[in-house]
Amino acid sequence: MLAYIIRRTLYAIPILIGVNLLTFVLFFVVNTPDDVARMHLGAKRVTPEAIEQWKQEHGYDQPLLYNRKASGVAKVTDTIFYNKSMRLFAFDFGSSDAGRDIGEDISQRMWPSLAIALPTLLIGLLVNISFSMLLAFFRGTYLDLSGVMLAVVLMSVSSLFYIIGGQYLFSKLLHLVPVSGYESGMQAWRFVLLPVAIGVFSGIGAGSRWYRTFFLEEVNRDYVRTARAKGLPEARLLFRHVLRNAMVPILTGIVVILPTLFMGSLIMESFFGIPGLGSYTIEAIQTQDFAIVRAMVFLGSVLYILGLLLTDISYTLVDPRIRLS
Repeated sequence: MLAYIIRRTLYAIPILIGVNLLTFVLFFVVNTPDDVARMHLGAKRVTPEAIEQWKQEHGYDQPLLYNRKASGVAKVTDTIFYNKSMRLFAFDFGSSDAGRDIGEDISQRMWPSLAIALPTLLIGLLVNISFSMLLAFFRGTYLDLSGVMLAVVLMSVSSLFYIIGGQYLFSKLLHLVPVSGYESGMQAWRFVLLPVAIGVFSGIGAGSRWYRTFFLEEVNRDYVRTARAKGLPEARLLFRHVLRNAMVPILTGIVVILPTLFMGSLIMESFFGIPGLGSYTIEAIQTQDFAIVRAMVFLGSVLYILGLLLTDISYTLVDPRIRLS
């Protein structure tokens, strides 16, 4: 199993390098430092002197890949590629174009994002799997048909409707929770309760239909028919055998959600005024702070690759056959 994990980890290294190189090309070759300076200076006619001064202040005055004027190792290290891209591998995010420490901002904003994303993921998985297993247990009945119709209706409605409707009903009319904002400490639950509830409710439709498909596929397999013919109760068959074998495709879907545990939800945090990493990224895009955008793109790539690795490891726990591959 250790060799399997090492092999999967080695697969991730070239992917991460490729993402870093592509990000560098997009932010420094297609969109040159001079273009970035002009956007931040904001004037229609910017003098070359002003552009050079801005580049010097923000560390964009160095050569892109190779510094001919330097000597020794400095030919490579005194470049934009090394200082702005290579340091990301050491999680040295540097400073934003506005002068703030990006690493410190991430360490502060990650907790509000986790406060929303982690309960949404765990509660959503519990609700979706339970609901889809209920539909699989009563498959072919009116309860199954009604559940599928309800899931289709729920997934057909935009998440913005749930957000705006939830704010109006529970905040404006009933005054149960704040409309927006965030407080750290013991009072944080008042601000994350409604976003978590909306996140779970808005995902029931797509999640339950997806998991129901996996369960019905397993129910029709030969080993289930054999176990049923031997007199195994239907409930025990579903929870002990079908659920375990259906966990492999379910884990594949979870990996898509894992980066959001840290990165946050762009829409949810923006509407509820949560100072998480999602709103941090939106603010950086609006202010054209590309240093923050680069850092968040790289961080998202790392988390997604880490999620893939954790998923591969989880496969070995639910399907022993994978350990031999």
